[in-house]
Amino acid sequence: MPSDNTMSPSRRKLMQGATAGLMTAVAGHALAQSESSANATGTAGATAPVDPRGLYPHPPFPAQEQPWPGLAGRMTPRPDHGETSYRGTGRLNGRRALITGGDSGIGRAAAIAFAREGADVAIVYLPAEEPDAKEVVQFIRAAGQTAVALPGDIRSESFCQSLVNNAVQQLGGLDIVVNNAGRQQSHDSILDISTEQFDWTLRTNLYAMFWITKAAIPHMPPGSAIINTSSVNAYDPSANLLDYAMTKAAIANFTKGLAKQMIKKGIRVNAVAPGPFWTALQVTGGQTAENVQKFGEQVPMGRPGQPAEIAPLYVQLASAQASYVTGQVYGASGGAGNP
Repeated sequence: MPSDNTMSPSRRKLMQGATAGLMTAVAGHALAQSESSANATGTAGATAPVDPRGLYPHPPFPAQEQPWPGLAGRMTPRPDHGETSYRGTGRLNGRRALITGGDSGIGRAAAIAFAREGADVAIVYLPAEEPDAKEVVQFIRAAGQTAVALPGDIRSESFCQSLVNNAVQQLGGLDIVVNNAGRQQSHDSILDISTEQFDWTLRTNLYAMFWITKAAIPHMPPGSAIINTSSVNAYDPSANLLDYAMTKAAIANFTKGLAKQMIKKGIRVNAVAPGPFWTALQVTGGQTAENVQKFGEQVPMGRPGQPAEIAPLYVQLASAQASYVTGQVYGASGGAGNP
């Protein structure tokens, strides 16, 4: 598939205009849901306000669990990543993005949105997540963009270095990095967290972010953007997510410190801090079975967010429209939590 740099403007416009219909066939979502989610994300030119409380499913949800790392395609209800709703406006034309955890959840929503905004996209994911990743590759290519699939385990420093090199080579450069992949496991007590589990969480959430960012920076020109995924747990840690919450606080701190360094190179660094979002992270041990059934009911919105609802934040932070924004953490929490 040709990249932004080789595709003619007329063909690009045609491909992007056809994306919505192609995505309907691939995703199989209902038209009513696609229309309501389009209004919610503000990407389809909505002309009337829409009450956000009723846009998506509310708890109670069916009891469900999957072995780690899980698949979005097996969740009930299936998350909305913007497959049928997100409409791009060219805000990332010619850009080249690397997204970890790009097979499902927030990373998948960002990958779809970036492609429809005109970016070529490389996604990183675990080999067990291949079924979800294949769908994302189809969405990116249907938007007329280059898709690069990079399966592997980011707990390995050598893999983190090689994935950056492969992304740069296959995309022809790199100017957006989204450190999004994460591990979350519920434990009622610190006494229940083994050293192996603690190490797994820190290597996934922190070490990999450090390694990937360090490897990517030499390839990133002025005007590039790094976006990290923190969490409201960085500010209001859940009692059952002790190790996960501490990594998310570290990500927020890393973002603010790195931003002060990178602005000297013309690179902006920001983070997004999601609240409860309906992703495979929750049904693979990230929450107890009981908490999954009532997930999201604790926030004022009364429901969890859908990945499609947060993707526009990543687009904004990646785009030149946020040229004066760096060292910031943006929240999306349904009315609870900080920032």
